[in-house]
Amino acid sequence: MRWAGQQLDAEVPGTLPGLGSIAGLVRSVTTPEFQGVTFHEVLARSALNSVPGSGLPFNWTVNPYRGCTHACRYCFARPTHKYLELDEGLDFDRQIVVKTNVADVLRRELARPSWGGEQVALGTNTDPYQRAEGRYRLLPGIISALAESGTPLSILTKGTLLRRDLPLLQEAAEQVPVGIGVSLALADEELRRRLEPGVPSVRGRLDLIRAVREADLPCGVMVAPVLPWLTDSADHLDHLFGQLASAGATGVTTLVLHLRPGVKPWFMKWLAEDHPDLVKRYESLYAHGPNAAPSYRNAFESKVRPLLEKHGFGTSSHRNTNNVVEASGQGSFSGWGEPTARFRSRRSSPAPFNTSTTHRHRPAPVPATIPEPDQQPLF
Repeated sequence: MRWAGQQLDAEVPGTLPGLGSIAGLVRSVTTPEFQGVTFHEVLARSALNSVPGSGLPFNWTVNPYRGCTHACRYCFARPTHKYLELDEGLDFDRQIVVKTNVADVLRRELARPSWGGEQVALGTNTDPYQRAEGRYRLLPGIISALAESGTPLSILTKGTLLRRDLPLLQEAAEQVPVGIGVSLALADEELRRRLEPGVPSVRGRLDLIRAVREADLPCGVMVAPVLPWLTDSADHLDHLFGQLASAGATGVTTLVLHLRPGVKPWFMKWLAEDHPDLVKRYESLYAHGPNAAPSYRNAFESKVRPLLEKHGFGTSSHRNTNNVVEASGQGSFSGWGEPTARFRSRRSSPAPFNTSTTHRHRPAPVPATIPEPDQQPLF
């Protein structure tokens, strides 16, 4: 959603900072079911975001929410709340912007003759299946709009609420390639509670992977972020990859912790409280930018490649040189969940459109947008 061109002469009283003069803001809502959380319902003027040349396996995204109640201390999207004059800490966790009309706007954009039918990714910024989705139910409309327009789609999530939409995703897979990725990096449940308190349990997400596979859909896994000296040991990764293989994961992407400006202070505050002995090591490791030092990344790559292959995830490869190692399984290139034409539902007919690489990555001329400030590359 673009915020430009939505100005009014007078501010609307009682709105959150930075949104008082935006015509799209309808109301702010609090409910007993979401203690401490405020939902800011807005009317979006656009749904598709163009992100060409980002190094990601897609050029288009849809983000129905801004902010996320998963409350992951390491979340790369935290700085995007600054564009709303909110902070990257508790505001990001508790002040959630909801684009209530996003499905209707998306349908209009997909109906334009110049739409090229490229893959559209969901879950690349904040999680589309965070708890708010249980209240607003935006994803069914989005999934239907994409499938009915002949647009391939992928979803990356930590939210077990995705199980609600598996029948709809099965139907969509009969029309277009559908890919699903589940984010799961912490096999230690106690560490998960402290570091990503709003995220479903490890067991819940392993069960989600099984459910996706039982629905005859591919399911890659994003093992991200890998935390230096906390979750990067060979034993931890070996155990986690074994669980993923047992659950039926069709591909894995590993990504070492990335600490961009705005995220680093929030994460380091947590580290100082929970693991003060690691603070100096992290300061040294991330002294020269958001990526871990090259020596660490190289050593991690050497360690993770044979472990991925051990658990049947194929020959690992790079997407770029920054700290990404990926391994394909049976039907998915990676943990991003990008769809592949060769893994369509057994019930489906051949795809009615060109799914070649040239087609999927050709910048489409519609809509005429610039990337949102909240849609930044992960690495």
